Amino acid sequence: MTAHLTRDSLIRADRIAHDLVDRSFLKEQDFTVLEWQYLLDLTQRLKLEHVIGMKRARLTGKNVALVLEEASTRTRCAFEVAAHHQGAHVTHLDPEGSHLGHRESVKDTARVLGRMYDGLGYHGLSQATVELLARHAGVPVWNAMTDEWHPTQSLADMFSMREATGKPDGEIAFAYCGDARSNVANSLLVAGAMLGMDVRMVGPEELWNPSAVVETARRIAGETGARITHTSDVAAGVAGVDVVHSDVWVPVGEPATAWADRITLLRPYQVNAALLQQIGNPDVKVMHRLPALHNRASGLGHELHVAHGLSALEVTEDVFESDHSIVFDQAENRMHAIEAVLVATLG
Repeated sequence: MTAHLTRDSLIRADRIAHDLVDRSFLKEQDFTVLEWQYLLDLTQRLKLEHVIGMKRARLTGKNVALVLEEASTRTRCAFEVAAHHQGAHVTHLDPEGSHLGHRESVKDTARVLGRMYDGLGYHGLSQATVELLARHAGVPVWNAMTDEWHPTQSLADMFSMREATGKPDGEIAFAYCGDARSNVANSLLVAGAMLGMDVRMVGPEELWNPSAVVETARRIAGETGARITHTSDVAAGVAGVDVVHSDVWVPVGEPATAWADRITLLRPYQVNAALLQQIGNPDVKVMHRLPALHNRASGLGHELHVAHGLSALEVTEDVFESDHSIVFDQAENRMHAIEAVLVATLG
């Protein structure tokens, strides 16, 4: 019986792998639950190869481009190293290195780059842009971050939760604390629903995920058995979770004048020692997609301290540097997750 099941699972995995070739990676709900689980399993396999020093290049001779419309540390580094691990060559195009959307339409740029590259990564401020690139490039396009979705981050985060808790997906409970209107929160909500998790969005009601995103997640949860909660009650929202996740309080592009109101609104949802006590799980893990304002060591952290008298915003220094924190495992896993996406879609 076991052999039969193993054979069936191998046949299913081979079919999924075949179906993912030449696909773009734009948002979570573009994939089936089995495809998403396959990508997580592939992430695990590729990380194991990395850890034991048996990396095998599957994309030798491939050329990929990464278009960055804003600066990024983790996206650029994770993407470039992941591609190099697999033998692919990478061209990095920053805002000064491309006419995208400025002197040339997105459609035209997509058709030019698609003639030269085997795949395109996009990190920018518009989901519409990455969707347009995917329609016209003729090669796989990967969403490395937009205003609405952050699927490479959620793939890495789901893998990090699996890795850190050791639990089956359906037994993992996580709480996202803060501004849930963000790309990270949208992706976490939908990805958690796809994996049948206990997903809790904890924050002020006016900052919950957009209704369309919630509807998508609830539809998926109806098929997977995921539990979805939105609440402004911190104690109820975080009780017993395995993981607590946070992110920046003011998204990129919002004016500095928004800080004061946002701090007042989100301060009760700061991930600090008191919040960890409310969770009641001594093994709880803390995640953050980074960069995090957890001290005054950055220029922005210093400015906020001068203006508002706070040493930290979304997560405090003591929690960030504690044994609960897996933020740097999470950051590394972004590389492995992106590598899985490249391998799966470029075949």
